[in-house]
Amino acid sequence: MNTPLAERMRPKNLEEYVGQKHLIGPRGGLTPILKSGNLPSMILWGPPGTGKTTLARLLAVEKERPFYQLSAINSGVKEIRDILQKGEQNGGLFSNKSPLLFIDEIHRFSKSQQDSLLGAVEKGSITLIGATTENPSFEVINALLSRCQVYVLNSLDRSQLKQLISNALDRDIELKNKKIEILENEALLKISGGDARKLLSALELVVNSSPEPIKIDNALVLDKVQTHIGMFDKNGDLHYDIISAFIKSIRGSDPNGAVYWLARMIEGGEDIKFIARRMLILASEDIGNANPTALVMANSTFQAVNVLGLPEARIPLSQCAIYLAGSEKSNTSYTAINRAQQKVKETGDLEVPLSLRNASTELMKQFDHGKGYQYAHDHENHFINMEFLPKDLEGFRFYEPAENTKENQMRKFLKSRWKDKYGY
Repeated sequence: MNTPLAERMRPKNLEEYVGQKHLIGPRGGLTPILKSGNLPSMILWGPPGTGKTTLARLLAVEKERPFYQLSAINSGVKEIRDILQKGEQNGGLFSNKSPLLFIDEIHRFSKSQQDSLLGAVEKGSITLIGATTENPSFEVINALLSRCQVYVLNSLDRSQLKQLISNALDRDIELKNKKIEILENEALLKISGGDARKLLSALELVVNSSPEPIKIDNALVLDKVQTHIGMFDKNGDLHYDIISAFIKSIRGSDPNGAVYWLARMIEGGEDIKFIARRMLILASEDIGNANPTALVMANSTFQAVNVLGLPEARIPLSQCAIYLAGSEKSNTSYTAINRAQQKVKETGDLEVPLSLRNASTELMKQFDHGKGYQYAHDHENHFINMEFLPKDLEGFRFYEPAENTKENQMRKFLKSRWKDKYGY
C-alpha cells in the first residue's frame, strides 16, 4: 500500500511537531499540562492541516494512554459506546490507563451523539479530544463544551511550511533518495494556504509526476497541480467556484444542475451546515415573496441537517435544492433592503415623524409624541392612508413588486389600498 507523504511525515514525538508553539512551546498553553499527571478533555479548533490529529496522537504517546480515533462523518452512537465501555473497564478518573478518544470533525456530530459522550467525560473514564474547523461555541453543545478546554490552532506560517518541505526532502524514505532541487517555493506555499497536509500532497504530486533530476519552480508546481488535482478543494478557489455553481443553478431554476453541484460538495466533504445556510440565504435573496414557503422549507432543511447528519442529511438537502430551483424567483426583498440601507447612508438619521413616535408616558404625549397617528384597525379594511416615512423621503419607493403570481397579488392589494401613490 502506498502511504501518502503527509502520513509518512507525521511526527513521532512532540520534538518533531512543527508549529503551534503557543500551545506546546516553552510557554505554551499545553506545556504545564504535559508536565502534570492529568490530561483534561479538550477541543482543538483550527483550520485543516494544522496538526490537530497529530497533536492528539502525540498527547496520547506522551501520557502513555490507549488511543482511539473516530470520524464524526462515519461513526455513530454504537461506535462511541464501544469505546466508552473500554474506558470504564480501564478504571476511569484515577487510572493512568484511561483511553484518549479523538473525534475528528466533532462539529458534525448530532446533539444526541454529543450527548452520549457527557457521562464518560464527566466521570473521566475517557479523555475526549475533539477536533473542529468550526467555532465550537456554535457547533458543540454547551454541556460538553463546559467540560472541555478549548485550544486554538493556527495556520502554519511561511517559515514553518518551508521547514516541512526541508524535513520531507531530508528525512522521507522515498524523497531523500531522489535528485530534487527547490528553485522556487512560492507556488507550493500559496497552494498550501497554511495547510501542512495540502503542502506535502502538492510536493508529492510534483515529485511523482516529474522525471529526475527534479528542479521544482513555480511554473512546474502550477502545471502539475492544476493538471492532476481535480478533487474538491474545500478551502481553495474550487470551493467557492462549486458553491457559486450550486447557487447559480438554483437561481437559474435548473434542478439538475443544483443536484449535481450538491453531490460534488457532499462527495468533496463540504460542511452540510454551510450548504444549508446558503440555501437559507438564497430562499430570501432570490425567491423571497414570489414564494414565501421557500424560506420555511430552507429553514426546516437546516434544522433537519442539524438533527440527522450524514449520510441521511443528503436527502433533505436534495429535496430543498430541487424545491428552490423549481420555485418562482424574485429578488425584490433583497433589492428593497439594499435601497433602504443606501438611502440611510445618504440621508443620515432623519427624524421620526411625531405621529409615529412612541407615546407611552404623559410627558411624551405633552411633546406631541403620537399626535395625529390613526390606528389602522379602526378604519375600513384595516387601512388608513397616512405617511410612514420621514418628511424628506415622503413618497419614496424601496420595494417594487416583481412579475410573479404571489407578488402580483401583493401589487393588486397595495393598489387597492394606496391607489396610485406608489405607482403600483
